[in-house]
Amino acid sequence: MKPILLTTAAIFTAITLNTSAFAENLQNIQKVLSTKTCPGCDLTDAGLVMAELVGANLSGADLSRANLSRANLTGADLTGANLSGASLNGANLTGANLSGAILVGTDLRDAYLVNAQLFGTDLSSAYIQGTIGLPEYAGTPEDFYAWGVIEAERGNYQAAIEHYNQALNLKADFAPAYLARGIAQFRLSNHGGAIQDAEVASQLFTTQENPVGFQASQNLIAMVEIAQNPPEVRSRPSFGNALVGIGSLLLRFLSPF
Repeated sequence: MKPILLTTAAIFTAITLNTSAFAENLQNIQKVLSTKTCPGCDLTDAGLVMAELVGANLSGADLSRANLSRANLTGADLTGANLSGASLNGANLTGANLSGAILVGTDLRDAYLVNAQLFGTDLSSAYIQGTIGLPEYAGTPEDFYAWGVIEAERGNYQAAIEHYNQALNLKADFAPAYLARGIAQFRLSNHGGAIQDAEVASQLFTTQENPVGFQASQNLIAMVEIAQNPPEVRSRPSFGNALVGIGSLLLRFLSPF
């Protein structure tokens, strides 16, 4: 009988602890919504979709797996908060302080980060497609280049260009970023900008002794020149085949680091 009693006691204890934890979590959610102040609180798995949390103090809070999609966190204090696996999809984080926050697997897609502080954070495993206002210090030139390629693959060429611009602001001789930006310019029918970027990339690749990059740049120039031909030339099957061939080479070259 003793083993049965012990097992029953263990189960009862586990249920009691889980119920207590759930109640505490619910109280913390209610506290956040009513006072906007809950530093260090346990808010794991909290449902805070579209919550109005302007200026909220959530420093050091455990928000892992919390759903803060489209929440208004303008000016919020999230320093040192655990946002692992949390969803901040479309959230307004304008002016928020996320310094030292844990952003492992955090969904920041389409979030607004204008004037947000991200010192001491690591975005390498976060999802940032469509994020607006990401500061330059939040990533390396290679990071911004890779993020730009991801945006370009989604067809968001203007967003891709913004990432390439940030990569080039950090590293002025980053030839792949010039080439990638040229391709995005071409996709947006900015043929002049595409040619200019391709020529700069070609020169840099030559200086850096990168024949593959040089050839890709020359192919982009050729692609733009073909596209600028009269309509009757562009309607020929050979034109389409040329675009496919040139585009395939460029895509093979433009892979994130």
